[in-house]
Amino acid sequence: MQWVGWPLSRVVILFLGVAFLAIGLQVTLSHYRQNFHHKAMWAPVVSAPIFCLTAVFLAYMRPVWLLSLFLVFMWAGVFIGAVGTYFHFHGVGVRVGGYTSRNFLIGPPVVLPVMFAALSVLGLIAYYWR
Repeated sequence: MQWVGWPLSRVVILFLGVAFLAIGLQVTLSHYRQNFHHKAMWAPVVSAPIFCLTAVFLAYMRPVWLLSLFLVFMWAGVFIGAVGTYFHFHGVGVRVGGYTSRNFLIGPPVVLPVMFAALSVLGLIAYYWR
């Protein structure tokens, strides 16, 4: 593969494909451990591999319809991350003791859905940068 001549946005989109694969694996393991007790837990588990494949294909092929689909997926990722941040933050608060540092350590990871949203924002930056 020849990297010379690739614009930065294309390299970032390829990176996003790998990053969504990694975060998708982590989210799947974490939500599986909690037995998917809330239906919203399925959103990042299902969407992360789809985002991954879309980004990887987009790095190599540039059809307009795939760019449009990528844009929709990245906005959906921002929404999924924002909703997840709410649920994770609320999940820390309902634990015994409320919002204590101990509950932030052992409760749902508040930073993980923020990272999901941040990756999606990076995808939006790469899309609009081109």
